[in-house]
Amino acid sequence: MCSHAQSGVANKEADIERVRVLLPLPLEAIYDYAVPEGMVLEPGAIVEVPLGSRLLIGVVWDDAEAAGESLPISRLKPVHTRLPAAPLPQALRRLIEWVARYTLAPIGNVLRMAIPVSAALRPERPQRALRRTSDLPEGLRETPARNRVLAVAADGLARTASDMAREAGVGPSVVKGLADAGVLEWVELPVHLALAPPDPEQDGFSLGPAQQTAADQLRSRIGQGFSATLLDGVTGSGKTEVYFEAVAEALRAGQQVLVLQPEIALSSQWLARFEARFGTRPAEWHSELTPAQRRLTWRAVADGSARVVVGARSALFLPFTELGLIVVDEEHDPAYKQEEGVIYQARDMAVLRASLEQIPIVLASATPSLESVLNVKVGKYDAVHLSLRHGSAELPKVETVDLRRDPPPRLPNGARGWLSQTLRDRVQATLEAGEQALLFLNRRGYAPLTLCRACGHRLQCPNCTTWLVEHRLTGRLQCHHCGHASRLPSHCPSCEAEDSLAACGPGVERLDEEVALLFPEARRLLLSSDVLTGPAATDEVMRRIREREVDLVVGTQIVAKGHHFPWLTLVGVVDADLGLAGGDLRAGERSFQLLHQVSGRAGRAERPGQVLLQTYEPEHPVIHALVAGDRDAFLEREADARRQGSLPPFTRLAALILSAPDPTIVDTAATALARSAPRAEGLQVLGPAPAPLAVLRGRHRRRFLIKARRDLPLQTLLRDWVGPVPLRGGLRIQVDIDPYSFL
Repeated sequence: MCSHAQSGVANKEADIERVRVLLPLPLEAIYDYAVPEGMVLEPGAIVEVPLGSRLLIGVVWDDAEAAGESLPISRLKPVHTRLPAAPLPQALRRLIEWVARYTLAPIGNVLRMAIPVSAALRPERPQRALRRTSDLPEGLRETPARNRVLAVAADGLARTASDMAREAGVGPSVVKGLADAGVLEWVELPVHLALAPPDPEQDGFSLGPAQQTAADQLRSRIGQGFSATLLDGVTGSGKTEVYFEAVAEALRAGQQVLVLQPEIALSSQWLARFEARFGTRPAEWHSELTPAQRRLTWRAVADGSARVVVGARSALFLPFTELGLIVVDEEHDPAYKQEEGVIYQARDMAVLRASLEQIPIVLASATPSLESVLNVKVGKYDAVHLSLRHGSAELPKVETVDLRRDPPPRLPNGARGWLSQTLRDRVQATLEAGEQALLFLNRRGYAPLTLCRACGHRLQCPNCTTWLVEHRLTGRLQCHHCGHASRLPSHCPSCEAEDSLAACGPGVERLDEEVALLFPEARRLLLSSDVLTGPAATDEVMRRIREREVDLVVGTQIVAKGHHFPWLTLVGVVDADLGLAGGDLRAGERSFQLLHQVSGRAGRAERPGQVLLQTYEPEHPVIHALVAGDRDAFLEREADARRQGSLPPFTRLAALILSAPDPTIVDTAATALARSAPRAEGLQVLGPAPAPLAVLRGRHRRRFLIKARRDLPLQTLLRDWVGPVPLRGGLRIQVDIDPYSFL
């Protein structure tokens, strides 16, 4: 009797299916759940499951056979609900797994990047709207206001009550009265992303012979499986128009396209060019979207109605179901490196996703990264070159101003100046010719340092080991790392001397102050991330420059990327040495890329351009390469130096950052980790040492750097080393594979 009962229970349990569900939490575990009778769950299905007392959204993961059989299925909690959202595609699930393994991040944290908008997984509430059903019934008085509403509604289209009132120029009570009378009826409209599909057959741009050849090469890769192609073209060579033709070919093949950009909020010109080529704007994905826009866009990507998406690095994790092409614009840009949370390089992960999807990827840049250039050399990537500017435009002439021989003169008010006489004269000549000039200084605010002339005290952030930057436009001192802000004090906090605080060094606000004194008649524009409040403000600023409402632009790196200003013929780099020094292994490469990009803003149309680099080191290899226009020779030297120093990309590098509110806790943990550091031939562990920013946001930081031969299993070594460390007392351990920032 007992054995029969047990057998019956066993048979019943055998009929119950179990699934593994991954939750978007900072966890490595994938939990087992029972599938309720009648519910069908395939891998990728999005579900709601109980965890403790909560209901959480999760994703059914693959390989149910690998679920932990130690727990009897009778003890498993059932899946609560299957949500109506489309399943997460298989290639995206593989990407999530791969990113978690590579970065050593909890897989749940990576999943959270793929489903960041939980509301998008539930049905959107239909929108209520009104449409006309009949004429005015007998007994309902005709009025001018009612007639205007009926005229608007005569086309039979459904509109929201507020839209109908606005178009008719009446109050909402007039519309409500007609609805109550039955003249207008309520209907429910589905809510979706209002985007027309891009038209690949719309007339494109006029391509020159070199551009046409490059476009043909990119088009030929569509539908041919995985390939990675570096689109390497000088500034102004028409790279965007060329890869647009590959986008058009993918659209003709019925595929979706993802275009990644480093700073999507600043891409107004790119969006205008896309609309000119395809007749509509693409879907956008970036931090400036409203929650409703994010919901609708995520859903439109998942259901395939968003055919082209342009986005920042997080767009890489959108649930494309028909992805046929990825483009990484400005592939060299350091903004593709995510430095918080899951630390990853979006360019490299984009190549991985293209490989998983078996589709082509295009990496476009005028100053490609050393990693991409070397990948072309060894045959991992193809290359398409555009060596000339489009049309009649020529590359600008680059010259140096040796500040040792041509120091900036004093200003008319006796204050110190930052522009040499040579640069002042060139700006004046440019303005007199009716052309535009750009003065570039990659330093926000008014001054990077404020000190006391009486005792030498420097104003420092209370949460970080960094100086406070004065922003005179807002009357604030600000930390650019943690966001701390305060008023500029009237006396020194150390010696209490009054009126003794002095600004040291220039930021763009101080440079703009100098320009106002030197060129009072010029129409000036200060351009930095502090003064641009969003995409709309950026669009307006760029329009003003293009339409020559501005004579002289003072800006940071925000003006260096992709903008086309036909009348801008002079670029003056105020401090070309900024960024050349420091402990960053990519300092030279980054400086070359940034200065080359900003130089490329000059002379992009018929008028020739010129660039002046103010420097104390005109013999520096970066400065020399810019003047000579010999990028390839610079990259060869850079590669040789990295190879000799056993630095990436010829070796692997990882950073380990320990942090805690209490310095004793972090020092104790760092010492213990140093004792247990892995040892292997070809592996070198450096540290622990205080990080350059030894205190950040109130947390004390210690750093290890790990160098490894490329054939060593770096992630396995790090996981075995760091995994057993107990995270007590607020201790955190951050692992950065292939670090870009060394602060």
